[in-house]
Amino acid sequence: MYSESDLQAAVDAKVLTPEAAQAFRSHIASVREAPGADEESFRLITGFNDIFVSIAAVILLVAVGWIGESIHPALAGAFVAASAWGLAEYFTRLRRMALPSIVLVLAFSAGVCATMIGFLFKHGEAIFGPRLDETTGAVLIGVIAAVTAGATWFHWKRFMVPITVAAGTAALAATAVALVLAATGVPSPDGTLPMILVLIAGLGVFTLAMWWDRSDRVRQTRRSDVAFWLHLLAAPMIAHPVFHLLGVTRGDDIGSGAAVLVVGIYILFGLIALAIDRRALLVSALAYVLFAMTQLFRTFGAVELNVALTAFVIGSALLLLSAFWQNARAAVVGLLPANLANQLPATIRSISPRPAS
Repeated sequence: MYSESDLQAAVDAKVLTPEAAQAFRSHIASVREAPGADEESFRLITGFNDIFVSIAAVILLVAVGWIGESIHPALAGAFVAASAWGLAEYFTRLRRMALPSIVLVLAFSAGVCATMIGFLFKHGEAIFGPRLDETTGAVLIGVIAAVTAGATWFHWKRFMVPITVAAGTAALAATAVALVLAATGVPSPDGTLPMILVLIAGLGVFTLAMWWDRSDRVRQTRRSDVAFWLHLLAAPMIAHPVFHLLGVTRGDDIGSGAAVLVVGIYILFGLIALAIDRRALLVSALAYVLFAMTQLFRTFGAVELNVALTAFVIGSALLLLSAFWQNARAAVVGLLPANLANQLPATIRSISPRPAS
């Protein structure tokens, strides 16, 4: 299996001409009766060797982290980060293996973060005293996240793995949230203020993801893969705070009015997902709408079968949406103003496959 990134890499390496690559895309689109832009495909594995290498890499990284921990807490993360970078030089830069590259990026970012945490765990009391107030703690979290984001940026410049942008953006978002909490110093025992800040950060990540999407409307380059991972990051940052503010995450029963509101928000998420041709919002909010639907069926007396009825309704709706995704998306995009629709990923009606010459 070959991804759009592979085709673009072949064009960049002059293995294929742009015309030949476009002819191949057109042929596959005509065979599948759908353009690649509507498939939301991304490269994860190319064969079982990806899984094999990923398992071996995880075992090795755990081992070096364990060895580092026995010497100094900070060395656990440092050894993991250094090993992940070294492995990426071969498996990412030379072999271009997808799943191992993702594992190594996450391990590198986590290793950098763990290095600083390990140092503070060992020497924090000597530096900041026996008691650490909330403001100083938030500043430290911001510093750790900022350093992690900077290291991740260097990793991106070296290896250009699409998920790296999402990892660095997550670190920057954590930095911003921590610094705002430190600057305000407002206590929030119910978590309302942090959730609002996470929601704002999530909307910022979503905007960044749309910027990457706009730069590749037909999803034929690595930029589309970058947007995919950013959408995957933004979705829970938007969905969780919204439903937390509605009281869904507290674990208590919610009223029928709140349950209807949750379902309405999920439908809104569905319309947005159709418009931008990204399913991450629907997946991230799925648990909340399942809970709300269960409460609705319980309210109307279907106590014994409330879970089964909820699963049946939601499962059927999502399967129907998947089967008719392209038609539903064309209808939604068709209702939008032309200047806005032209900024969104291309639909099946807006792509005219170029005949092979």
